[in-house]
Amino acid sequence: MTTPKPRVALFVTCLVDFFRPTVGFSAVKLLEDAGCDVSVPAGQTCCGQPAYNSGDRAGARALAEQVIALFEGFDHVVIPSGSCAGMVKTHYPDLFSGEPNWRLRAEALADKTHELTSFLVDVLGVAPLPATWEGTATYHDSCSGLRELGVKDQPRRLLSAVDGLAIKEMRDPEACCGFGGAFCVKYDEISNAIVERKVADVRSTGAELLLAGDLGCLLNIAGKLRREGSSVEVRHVAEVLAGMANGPAIGETRK
Repeated sequence: MTTPKPRVALFVTCLVDFFRPTVGFSAVKLLEDAGCDVSVPAGQTCCGQPAYNSGDRAGARALAEQVIALFEGFDHVVIPSGSCAGMVKTHYPDLFSGEPNWRLRAEALADKTHELTSFLVDVLGVAPLPATWEGTATYHDSCSGLRELGVKDQPRRLLSAVDGLAIKEMRDPEACCGFGGAFCVKYDEISNAIVERKVADVRSTGAELLLAGDLGCLLNIAGKLRREGSSVEVRHVAEVLAGMANGPAIGETRK
């Protein structure tokens, strides 16, 4: 008897949808190559994290209800973003602390929600993927992915098998990039000081490519690198793993 494929729903995220659709296509390819039956539910919007971080619990709760109703029928929910996955896994149950029915539904969704590289390695047990990238790269650990979800070794394990790719670690790959969603708008001077240190760390490695699993971090770091005139390419880890990193890098002007 043939084992049925796991039914996986991809939560694309707002930033991927608006700024880097290639990340979504890369995630679908990786999941399908790993043997999953992948769906991208229509009607998905924001996970509610901006509202939640700004103190708008009612707005965040309304968005969370939509997400739960749309995604709870799948075996797994996979998100190519540590911050959005962290919102669903860590904060959704808290939003419904006084409502037992919604709390149970939020907890059930949280239990089957995963960051992309964590899902591939920890749930599917995927061996290193066949991909090629000639050059050197350094990896930035996003705050939410690292501290809320424990994503650290998984992307590096997958990248270790990319043919031609050498990883050069930063002195402090776990240091914040200064984005923090609304933080970079409310506290722009502090955010800029933080990303200056991160960019200096990136450049000190001599790597040609910066990778991460959270597009918010990548957009922030790429912007600073471009303003400093750096030639370091910036890409989401999924693009390299899926062999779909042939177009312009993040922050580059499309010709």
